[in-house]
Amino acid sequence: MKAYENVHNRPIYSFLYMGSDSTVERAERFTSVTVLFLMVLGIIQIILGETLLKSVALTANGIDCVGDGFVSIVVWIGLRFVKKPADDRYHYGYYRFENIASIMATLVMFILAGYIFYRSYKQFIDPHDIEMPLLGIVLALIAALIAWGLGFHKLSQGKKYNLKSLRLEAINTIKDGTASFLTVVALMLSAFGYPLSDAVVGFVIAGIIISIGFASFKEAGYVLVDACDMECLDKADQLKQLVEGIDSIKAAHIIRLRRTGSIIQGELEIQVPGDMTLDEVNKIINTIQGRITKKFPDIDHLSIIPLPYPKEPIK
Repeated sequence: MKAYENVHNRPIYSFLYMGSDSTVERAERFTSVTVLFLMVLGIIQIILGETLLKSVALTANGIDCVGDGFVSIVVWIGLRFVKKPADDRYHYGYYRFENIASIMATLVMFILAGYIFYRSYKQFIDPHDIEMPLLGIVLALIAALIAWGLGFHKLSQGKKYNLKSLRLEAINTIKDGTASFLTVVALMLSAFGYPLSDAVVGFVIAGIIISIGFASFKEAGYVLVDACDMECLDKADQLKQLVEGIDSIKAAHIIRLRRTGSIIQGELEIQVPGDMTLDEVNKIINTIQGRITKKFPDIDHLSIIPLPYPKEPIK
């Protein structure tokens, strides 16, 4: 517990609780595995799609895999920054680097979607038969199964440890598995004499990438501008009720919460009797800390400002 003076000369009591380093290290391991898998598989699909199979869908899926691998690298860099402790320059830590990494990854997704859309358009206006579709079907099916397995596993880990960038990467990996499965469908239809399906699936893959990109860009942007969504507002109301339920606290005011990366930070003013001693105030702060830690584990840093309230007049 540390007390210090704010600009209004009011004592502020702050507490900080951090997740263990093993949390981020697990996320990093998942990311490194995904990078290796996606890069290798994507390059193989691009080579076969451009040379032996002449398939736009397989090429688009390979480009998507390589792009996802790059996204994973960007997310890995963001996770490395998350581990860094707060310092003299970044007083609240490096959590928002995770959101910056998400935005960078989203921009890459948009660029790749544009290229895939262009290739699909060329195939649509001038369709051609797919060569050796069975080879592409087997390769795309293997990619779909592995990507789905990795993606759902990382999604559960991202939710468990509340890492938004890991959840973004997990959704991106699941999307890659879905795109691979659609590629299987396109190659099967092409083998039965419907070459336009190759272009249609290319359009679908580009659309999936853009839709996920918009959603992730919006979420990361809200965090960077300190927007308080419905989850934040609900948590503020619950926090106010929790604090006002503690003895000697008359009211809780000016609860400001903001999400910073995977954690929430905020400020809280409480009204306590003006004749309380510093030790008594400390006991109340410790009580608040314990209850918030138990009920809201994602609230990492909360500045608590105790203010005196006047005694009721003697009648």
